[in-house]
Amino acid sequence: MRHSIIGFGEVGQALARAFARKNIEVAVASRRAPDALAPKAQAIGPMVTPVSLRDAVHADTIFLAVPFWEHRAVAKAMPTWHGKTLIDVTNAFGIPVEDLGGLASSSVIARAFPGAAFVKGFNHLPAAVLGADPSVNGGRRVVFLSGDDEGAAPPVKALVEQLGFASIWLGKLNEGGSLVQARGRSWAPLIFQDLIKSD
Repeated sequence: MRHSIIGFGEVGQALARAFARKNIEVAVASRRAPDALAPKAQAIGPMVTPVSLRDAVHADTIFLAVPFWEHRAVAKAMPTWHGKTLIDVTNAFGIPVEDLGGLASSSVIARAFPGAAFVKGFNHLPAAVLGADPSVNGGRRVVFLSGDDEGAAPPVKALVEQLGFASIWLGKLNEGGSLVQARGRSWAPLIFQDLIKSD
């Protein structure tokens, strides 16, 4: 199973640290050339490999950690996304509600990636918290997940657990998923909630 992270800002780097901590290989890509990402990737660890966007989209599981509207450029990298699992880590804070056509931000992104097994996740924690060790006081830090494709849930839950987090499935994007999405300049109630699940 190949994994990639598209977007290598603070959130993308935090995700890369989660992979490196568990010695799981992950490719990272952004608008910049792989060579430009190399110093920060090497500082995180040898399991983090900078690649081009063209190579990153060939992973089986792809974390989308780009500024919201940049998802459109990523979506054009493949004619179809069948066989891919896409984990949407974006936040649309500050995006006017009318620009989203009345949809939840993740629903907008899901439409841009036809055929993908689409899951919203990992977006509710600040980068510094997301990048920290998820083992806390005998428990594990919670990652909220949601999506309209229930078949996508088990493999993403398994990956969350493999990375050392605990998963909580919130249901469909317009139901539980709305609890972890920004709307205009308002944050949903589960954003920034750093919860720990006792083992």
